[in-house]
Amino acid sequence: MDPALTRDVIFILDQANDMTIATVRKDGYPQATTVSYVNDGLTIYFGCAAESQKAKNIGHNAKVSLTVNLPYASWDEIRGLSVGGKAARVTDAKEMDRVGQMMLRKFPQIALYAPADMEQLVVFRITPEIISVLDYRKGFGHTDLVNVVA
Repeated sequence: MDPALTRDVIFILDQANDMTIATVRKDGYPQATTVSYVNDGLTIYFGCAAESQKAKNIGHNAKVSLTVNLPYASWDEIRGLSVGGKAARVTDAKEMDRVGQMMLRKFPQIALYAPADMEQLVVFRITPEIISVLDYRKGFGHTDLVNVVA
């Protein structure tokens, strides 16, 4: 992956707070939901209720698509990402602790909303496989397609 594009992707991920994630329902229809996330480089994490439709969808199909956009005042400032990848439930205790700390730093208010029974919550790791980097500063509709997995 081109180092400059990698920096652009990580900058966008670092600056934004929310993503729209699309999962695949059992009936084959996509379901798009907006969630807050944290990232460690290109790896993206989000939490949700263990019994949520998102969690159930990922349980039967790990393929996800997501978008992340930075705020903009005019169309020639649009910057964002469209990502295709695979989601996996985080089960390693050390990784869970690290992600929990990242979430608490980025979203301190999370402590007010976390369930008393943490068994009700799951955290997913998204590993990107393909990324479209939108940067309209380079021209209206400009995108760079990046294959993360060789």
